[in-house]
Amino acid sequence: MDNQRFILYVGLALVLYLIWSAWQRDQLPEQIFAPTAAVTQDEEVPQDDIPNPAGVIVEQNQEKSFVSTSTSKQVTVKTDVFKIKIDTRGADIHRTELITYPVSLEDPDTPLVLLENQSKTYISQSGLIHEPVANKDKGSLAPNHHHVYKTDQFSYSLADGQQKLVVPFYWQGPNNTTVTKTFTFERGSFLIHVDYQIENNGNEDWIGSQYKQLRHSYVSGEQSWLRLPTYTGAAFYDNKYEKLSFDDMQSETLSREVVGGWVAMLQHYFFSAWLTNELETSHYYSKVVERDIGSDYIIGIRSQAIRVNPGEQGKFTNRLYLGPKLQKQIEKIQPGLELTTDYGIFTPLCKPLFWILDLIHGWVKNWGVAIILVTLLIKIVFYRLSASSYRSMAKMRKVQPRFQALRERYADDKQKLNQAMWDMYRKEKINPIGGCLPILIQMPVFLSLYWVLIESVEMRQAPFMLWIQDLSTKDPYYILPLLMGITMYIQFKLNPRPPDPMQEKIFMLMPIFMTAFMAFFPAGLVLYWFVNNLLSIAQQWVITKRFENE
Repeated sequence: MDNQRFILYVGLALVLYLIWSAWQRDQLPEQIFAPTAAVTQDEEVPQDDIPNPAGVIVEQNQEKSFVSTSTSKQVTVKTDVFKIKIDTRGADIHRTELITYPVSLEDPDTPLVLLENQSKTYISQSGLIHEPVANKDKGSLAPNHHHVYKTDQFSYSLADGQQKLVVPFYWQGPNNTTVTKTFTFERGSFLIHVDYQIENNGNEDWIGSQYKQLRHSYVSGEQSWLRLPTYTGAAFYDNKYEKLSFDDMQSETLSREVVGGWVAMLQHYFFSAWLTNELETSHYYSKVVERDIGSDYIIGIRSQAIRVNPGEQGKFTNRLYLGPKLQKQIEKIQPGLELTTDYGIFTPLCKPLFWILDLIHGWVKNWGVAIILVTLLIKIVFYRLSASSYRSMAKMRKVQPRFQALRERYADDKQKLNQAMWDMYRKEKINPIGGCLPILIQMPVFLSLYWVLIESVEMRQAPFMLWIQDLSTKDPYYILPLLMGITMYIQFKLNPRPPDPMQEKIFMLMPIFMTAFMAFFPAGLVLYWFVNNLLSIAQQWVITKRFENE
């Protein structure tokens, strides 16, 4: 095998991959949300977004009921991590601002908005379903997300030193059936407890179940691992992590009995999820709700029914997560929840790489320094393998004149040329592919770190030093890419000179190409490549000099 040609092919493959990723990122259209028609207060509403008692979604327009004529209002809840708007219609969360996560470094006072119901539909909903369906003349014996609740006040705030904030909503049904829906917020937590208490003050048993679902309008430009890992869509966990894109919902309806697990709506760095108890058996479902202007996509969970005897109380407990994909925290909340940080096919390498980065970050408190130390650690682990590779390259430099003489002698006989070259390889104990090993080692680490930087919210807006204040975005002054390009050129000069003039010209242009493309990649990735190049140059120079002295 021609060592130089192999390295060239590997390098070109890497460049093509980087070009493709960068081009896809630039060409992706902005996310466009199809709005949903609003529900007016005095109209007959099709209950096509509520699961029926059998656990199967009711077909559109199959069943209708009149919603309350009461006008809904917004209740504001403020904690140390949230600013939330809860609509009294359904007592559902219609807006969530993450106070501790600014939308950008340039706008640190504006929090990122996760859930909203204005420019797009992205809300959490939950409700109760009475079984059997109540007599139409009596009205509903269970409030779904179309019914209006009452509340004690319209503004709640977590006070200094207060650890919990309880926000109750009340609904009164026929036969004196009372439902209290309570939100419990805890300091420093993105996990919300949402509980129902049913008081049966009537003369008949109350039999019913609850449902909880996430509703999202369509998003254009959904992406796969071939483009970027910033998937936007639904997902669920049934002993394994499964995605359910909006397009998939159009062609296939989710209907499955699941023990434990969760359902979620994912986006880049953040997600929302309804969680179940680990031993609870529930019905998982999805639904596309067609409206006059656009469609809504629903993924939800419906519980098993409970019976509440007259004069007694029943309860449903729930947990709702609204926040960042903090892997160490969310894996303690529910099994499989950490998989929402989706590294795709690189997961086997990305997870241990992130674990090491996070471990080092716990000591140094700087992600940039952690990347440098991980790079050094990788070089130490593969030191002997790299040393053998650089020694082979040093031998190649020494015998290059003899190889050139063979090419001139057997210019018209390729078979004899190859045989003569292999004889020389054996005589000089040269591994012709030895020089490829550093690249082969570096590429998977490079690609894994790329996905870690892109997908891990821990890296979002993480500062390094001086002008690098966000390792997940490009270097604003392109200094690191330029330094990386210089180190690549130095490496090229240390390597054996390619025998083919055309190959030599391409190799000389590679640092320029890589500098241009890496200029738009995360600064943390360029930092890794730059430090790796510096360490490789030092190791190769020492080994080459030692070989020459020998």
